[in-house]
Amino acid sequence: MEKNQSITPDLLSTGVPGLDNVLCGGLAAGRLYLVEGEPGTGKTTLALQFLLEGVRQGDPTLYLTLAETAAELEGVAQSHGWDMDGVHIEEIIPDEKSLDPDQQYTIFHPSEIELGATTQRILAAVDKYQPRRMVLDSLSELQLLAESPLRYRRQVLALKQYLSSRNCTTIFLDDRSALSTDLQVRSVAHAVLSLDQAEQAYGAERRRLRVVKYRGMGFRGGAHDYRILRGGLMVYPRLVAAETRETVPRQQLASGVPELDILIGGGLEEGTSTLITGPSGTGKSSLGAQFVHAAAQRGERCAMFLYEESRDNLLARSENLGMNLRAAIDKELLWVQQIDPAELAPGEFADVVVKAVERGARVVVIDSLNGYLNAVPDERFLITYLHELLTWLGQRGVVSILVGVQQGLLGSGPNQIDASYLADNVVMLRYFETAGEVRQAISVFKKRGSAHERTLRRFELGAGGLKVGAVLNGFQGVLTGVPALAPQHGDANGA
Repeated sequence: MEKNQSITPDLLSTGVPGLDNVLCGGLAAGRLYLVEGEPGTGKTTLALQFLLEGVRQGDPTLYLTLAETAAELEGVAQSHGWDMDGVHIEEIIPDEKSLDPDQQYTIFHPSEIELGATTQRILAAVDKYQPRRMVLDSLSELQLLAESPLRYRRQVLALKQYLSSRNCTTIFLDDRSALSTDLQVRSVAHAVLSLDQAEQAYGAERRRLRVVKYRGMGFRGGAHDYRILRGGLMVYPRLVAAETRETVPRQQLASGVPELDILIGGGLEEGTSTLITGPSGTGKSSLGAQFVHAAAQRGERCAMFLYEESRDNLLARSENLGMNLRAAIDKELLWVQQIDPAELAPGEFADVVVKAVERGARVVVIDSLNGYLNAVPDERFLITYLHELLTWLGQRGVVSILVGVQQGLLGSGPNQIDASYLADNVVMLRYFETAGEVRQAISVFKKRGSAHERTLRRFELGAGGLKVGAVLNGFQGVLTGVPALAPQHGDANGA
């Protein structure tokens, strides 16, 4: 269902950060919900967060466990630092007497006796505590007791009707460990949340949440990354730039280096993305830092996300070039975050960037694009994730700068990644050899916001900072790395 459809106003918060956003407000009160997922995906944690939120709201709560003991649930709560006061736990599990041979059934099948007894204990617990929020963990036990799909479905329908009549919002947990995996409860539940855990070739597991259905309600479709942290589940809603499209006036942001501003046509326009590409060591990260330094000097907030270089190395290198980024950090004009590529999912990274913009960041640097792509090599749509993020940033007038490393020392053209898909502007840095010396050149290959120079200029890094020199009009073939003297010039140095 589309997100913009009307939503029932009587919604309950799940208590899970980010999940209410996915559900467009929360869970409709008095309904039955199914949370399914294999063991280890965080179903119990999510259920406890739901009940603890009820306690905070003053609702009576009940956790019915058919498999785990109360002590095990208390252990889960302690691992997250939670106080379980107010959450009633009722164990409905076989006791040790069931191991006695005299207690084994001979004439009747166990399902004929145990299912009825289990149901009576469930109803008795509901009558005793009169909960407004309840969790049943897990459906696999009921399914095994019922044996037949017909009996299982009727049992679930009866429980649903009974709980609905008491205005109890209920979550059923299903660990998919029963003998058969059918869709009985999916068809009965008002909404179905599926938790998935995928192993990666390297790094932590990738966890995703998907709303399979939400009857008569709007929700944010697709897969949403989530993590299990101390304190519970944290869901990172999938970023959809189309939901918040707006037109913003665009101004140019100067780099603080007059010659560079002339080369790029006055500066970088707000709401545009710029790819700075070139071989390793040509000064791409320093060029990105220069735009950040100039913005901070004007009192504008910035954020830098580092996939390859450490935070300390960036700050020390910038100081050697005359850029005091530490002062900007001390004034809370700059946030520098070093990203652990093996731990951060694309959805979580997007959430980090969004929060930086919500704090006022007007310039965002991602260093580097290669590090971002290598962070989750098994992700097929990683470029699409990044494109959506850049579009979202552009709609808010943020200047986005991507650093892309080309293979080899010389390079021969734009990065292998489709630059037109990701970037509005492309600035290229190059090595070239002349007179027994390796030098650097800078040029602008593409710029959508304004006209720019088509020339190649000298580029230098030194104690005085970044320097953009004269046009290399004495050479031809600079981009090949081994230029030759232009026929009409005889100056061997060219600049």
